[in-house]
Amino acid sequence: MDSRILSITSSAIAHGRLGIRDCGKDFFPADSFGKPSRTDGMGDQLRLHVAGLGETIETDIPTDRAGRPRWFFRSRSWVKQFIAEHGLQAGSKILLLRLSDNEYFVAPSFEHIRFVDLFAGIGGMRIGFESAGGRCVFSSEWDKHSQKTYFSNFKDLPAGDIKAIDAKSIPDHEILVGGFPCQPFSIAGVSKKRALGQAHGFECRTQGTLFFDVARIIETKQPDAFLLENVKNLRSHDRGRTFKVITETLEQELGYYIHHAVIDAGNVLPQHRERIFIVGTREPLEFQFPTDRELKNYRLASKLGDILDRTVPTKYTLTDHLWKYLQDYAEKHRAKGNGFGFGLCDRDTTTRTLSARYYKDGSEILIEQKGKNPRRLTPRECARLMGFPDTFDIPVSDTQAYKQFGNSVAVPIVRAVADRLVLALRTRRMSQQISRQATLEFAGGKVG
Repeated sequence: MDSRILSITSSAIAHGRLGIRDCGKDFFPADSFGKPSRTDGMGDQLRLHVAGLGETIETDIPTDRAGRPRWFFRSRSWVKQFIAEHGLQAGSKILLLRLSDNEYFVAPSFEHIRFVDLFAGIGGMRIGFESAGGRCVFSSEWDKHSQKTYFSNFKDLPAGDIKAIDAKSIPDHEILVGGFPCQPFSIAGVSKKRALGQAHGFECRTQGTLFFDVARIIETKQPDAFLLENVKNLRSHDRGRTFKVITETLEQELGYYIHHAVIDAGNVLPQHRERIFIVGTREPLEFQFPTDRELKNYRLASKLGDILDRTVPTKYTLTDHLWKYLQDYAEKHRAKGNGFGFGLCDRDTTTRTLSARYYKDGSEILIEQKGKNPRRLTPRECARLMGFPDTFDIPVSDTQAYKQFGNSVAVPIVRAVADRLVLALRTRRMSQQISRQATLEFAGGKVG
């Protein structure tokens, strides 16, 4: 169904002139444009099903003496009633949805879907959902350095430890988003903890059980939908038992319809970064994850050279000592058949996954330099590699910045998923409004 978003103007409030110029002439049948006055000749009638009114409005679109559209509906008395019914004001958005050649549905647009940003990090999820038309009403992040970056960019200081937050105190919202800590489930994290004899997965008390705090909030607030993000290894961790606990909790205990997919950021950025995305909806929705072909519309860069600075301070070039150490270390592991190696990249390649440990030696992504030792990425280049705009402020040290971007999300991927989730919610709202409107019109009564 084709639709347009319109703005309520002062003229609409005062005179009932709902401006439809932005719809474009092709949005309406050619024969619906009438003469300047009713007596001169009316165009074919459009049927407007207006949310909140128990009747169908029939109207054409007048033209001026030169035959140009005047870009408002000739019938105007209903506009003030519609505005009052929904408490709209100048600047409010409304939806005009084409149902057939001459039938349209008019309703508030629901342009702002409220979401909460849990385990917010530095706001990668927030950027994606705000780009899709969402409005953040609450955020939570415990790390003080990430809080600093988040506040610098959004002027919003996240609440602290999610374990200490009373779910009832969180504002109402339609979508919950969160990338709960991945270290207990990542391949690198599990390997390290096993080597140290430490617990991992749900047995990791400091991070592994934070999923259940997400479940606690979902159970209390009952959002229409949620989006959770984690490492690809979440599906196979503990032979699939971890993922089974998560999906059974979301489906059987909380009653949500679950969709999940592994998406590689390499579709939109020059970085191989596979992450699992879990979408849950309280009602069955027509939701599908974006295909690889659809993701091309969100591509920001296709090769590493697209995100690199032309000149870089020498401090990012590896010292002779560190470069020799990395080469020797890689050779030692190759001799043992372990396959360890640094990631030496040229400008035409796609990188390995940027990790939170990048600050240590930068070994997973090293940039070739002619006649020099390779260099690390700069924090700004890391930001671009994750899809953050150049306007994103980085108010912390390089060490903290590397950790923050390595722990973040690929912003264009979130945007692509958010677009589809928000569209699915809006489509359902429209369907409910249309159904309710049909009932009202059949009954011949006005909404109370």
